Amino acid sequence: MKVYNTLTRKKEEFKPIKEGVVTIYNCGPTVYNFIHVGNARPLVVFDTLRRYFLYKGYDVKFVVNFTDIDDKMINKANDEGVTVRDIADRYIKEFKKDANGLHLYDYETINPRATELIDEMIDFISTLIDKGAAYVVDGDVYFDITHAKDYGKLSKKNLEDLISGHRVDINDNKKNPQDFALWKNKKEGEPFWEAPWGEGRPGWHIECSVMAKTLLGDTIDIHTGGEDLQFPHHENEIAQSETCNGVPFANYWLHNGMITVDNEKMSKSKGNFFTVREISQEYDLEILRFFLLTTQYRSPINFSREVMDQTKNSRERLYNAKYKLEDAIEKSTVEKMTDDEEKLFKSFDAHIEKFENAMDDDLNTADAITAIFDLVKDINLNLDENNSKEMLEKTLELLKKLTKVLGIMEEEQGEISEEVERLIEERNKARKDKDFARADEIRDELKDMGIEIKDTRSGTTWKRI
Repeated sequence: MKVYNTLTRKKEEFKPIKEGVVTIYNCGPTVYNFIHVGNARPLVVFDTLRRYFLYKGYDVKFVVNFTDIDDKMINKANDEGVTVRDIADRYIKEFKKDANGLHLYDYETINPRATELIDEMIDFISTLIDKGAAYVVDGDVYFDITHAKDYGKLSKKNLEDLISGHRVDINDNKKNPQDFALWKNKKEGEPFWEAPWGEGRPGWHIECSVMAKTLLGDTIDIHTGGEDLQFPHHENEIAQSETCNGVPFANYWLHNGMITVDNEKMSKSKGNFFTVREISQEYDLEILRFFLLTTQYRSPINFSREVMDQTKNSRERLYNAKYKLEDAIEKSTVEKMTDDEEKLFKSFDAHIEKFENAMDDDLNTADAITAIFDLVKDINLNLDENNSKEMLEKTLELLKKLTKVLGIMEEEQGEISEEVERLIEERNKARKDKDFARADEIRDELKDMGIEIKDTRSGTTWKRI
């Protein structure tokens, strides 16, 4: 598999540090609010990377952290009169609801909280102080940027260019304007921990370096995140980690492109800022996941209702193929594959090859999706209840195997919410009571929820639309 390494600015053949094992660290959310659609893209994209490595037979150790101590969290806690831990607990719980909707928890993911590794952060900072690469001023600890080797190598800019256009904390206590905080001295109303240089809390950058080191090792295979994190966050992670550990921090850096909304930058002031929770009120979150994979991850992607509706229709084609196969399996009366069926199933290898070639080319999920739809076309043209159960079952297994890598088509036809079940029962009662106006209203409500119903002699059936 080739991946585009931001560090070298070229595609490289991926070679893990340890044969058969891949270690990946993905910068996770700061848990002070609901995640937005921009947060969702790296989570979905790099979860898909993890899934593909599993598909290829690797053992994957995948870390997505929670930043649970931060200025924004402190401010929100103070505004609400609660603790920072209360804020963290609340929004980690909400994050997991959205994560489940996006199918991010089908395999084990390591989700450390920053505050669980404070002792390790203190040890890390102590090492930097001992090496002369960090210094203490009135309880604050700063990393001395002059001790970083090749600072800017990830962003490919010199120091002046990196600082230009980015907010730099101007502080007379710093030796250099570009030095960044490893530890922040205690302030009134803030949580704090004991450290050799005084009570306080960790800076943002140190959290990820320590969680990656503790959970994955001094050098990890792949570090991922949005391209907006290249500077200063990832650049500072490299500086402090490589200075502390004396070895490369990550061998491959993967960054996803940004999301626009209706071709404009997402912004609260423009009113085009959408949380994943808000999107879930209108669309199944599997549709959002599918949408986020329709473009190769390094390219920008434009979010709009029109594109989401198109994605919804595309997903329906996948489910229709799945349901067609399931129905045909039930009706088929032939058990074993014929010679012609074996030849047909063998021809599906071309779709597998196209799928794998796309994924091996820097996770090109857009072309991988095309390969899946080529398979669906063959299914629709060639298979029905007259085929053998073995042929139908093997084809269904193949379709599920490929879509599983992308984390799509994972919902079962029978899985509907309690609300949908309640509305269907209410509509049946309304029809029985000859309240056809109410029955029609409920049909429209269900349609708005993505459920189409049909009245048959044996009862009411439904399908997703």
